[in-house]
Formats: sequence, C-alpha cells, structure tokens
Amino acid sequence: MASTAVQTCRPVVIFGPSGTGKSTLLKRLFAEYPDKFGFSVSHTTRAPRAGEEDGVAYNFVTKEAFLDLVAQNGFIEHAQFSSNYYGTSVAAVKNVAEKGHICILDIEMEGVKQVKRSDLNARFLFLAPPSLEELERRLRGRGTETEESLQSRLAQARNEIEYSKQPGAHDKTVVNEDLEAAYKELSEWVVDGGKFGAQ
Repeated sequence: MASTAVQTCRPVVIFGPSGTGKSTLLKRLFAEYPDKFGFSVSHTTRAPRAGEEDGVAYNFVTKEAFLDLVAQNGFIEHAQFSSNYYGTSVAAVKNVAEKGHICILDIEMEGVKQVKRSDLNARFLFLAPPSLEELERRLRGRGTETEESLQSRLAQARNEIEYSKQPGAHDKTVVNEDLEAAYKELSEWVVDGGKFGAQ
C-alpha cells in the first residue's frame, strides 16, 4: 500500500518567472481539490508582503536561521534570488506526503535543477508568460517592485525561459495568456498525471 502511495503521490514542481500567475493558479487548484494536494511551504529570508502569513505563504526566517538549516542538510533545494534566500525543506515535503497528498513545489530555476538531482522523482511544469513585454506589464502593475528589482526579475525571467527550452527541462509547458485556459490545462495535467503516478 505504501509503495502505491509513493507512486501515485509524485511531487509536482511548478516553476516559471515571477509574475506568470503561479500563486493565483495554485490557490485555485487547492480550493478545487482540497483533499488531493498539499503545498510545500518554502522558507525565505525576504520580508512578508501585505496579506502574507508566516507558515502559510512562506516560513519567514532570518538569514542566520536559513543558513543553519542549509548546514544541517535540511533543504531539498535552496537558492539565492534578488538578495534573498529561498528553500524547500525536507520536512515540508515529507509532511505533505505523509498525509497522502500530492506535494506541489513552487520554486525557482536553480531549485528545479537541484530537485532534478534529488531522489524526489518529481514531475515538472513550466508556467510561461505570453511574452516578456506582457510579463513586465504585470510586474509593474503589482506596484511592489523598485525599478532595480523589476529589472532583476526580468533578467531572471529571460534565464528561466532559456532554461525551459533545454531538452528534458520539464514535462509540460503552460502559457498563461488566458487565466481560464491556463488553469484548465494546468489542472488537467496535474490531476490526471498525479492519479496514475506518471505521465
């Protein structure tokens, strides 16, 4: 029974540039399938944004606490982005799997590379923007970015899009041009693939 649970609960890694709508789509996925998925709550050293709860959006920690956990091999993946650290802890993923849920990981590109080297046996979905111009418009529309951080995010977006073009970088690409269409495509792939353990 346990081996079947492991097989049908392969983690799903969703990655893509900041501003592509990952949070919006995942929030909807969890609302529609509350008993099927579990979110791996990442650690970060960045400050919370308005409305973000500690332990829900992220585990907000100090740089010292984060690096202590790195030293203890407590992360499956971790990376530095825009002067802040982000990481997925071993405990967070185990916690989801123990409940019999499919673990969803929303991580950065460097983290994706680390997960690929791990024994997680994850499935990978790349969420792409329709264009870099549209991505810039969305990021500016947030009103939370300085010009410096905006340019940093756009540079990172170019890197992630280039990485996504490499053979084997991911199993599925969804372009979020229309939110309804993107959600339908993403949810069908995540739900059906998770049901059978592989795709």
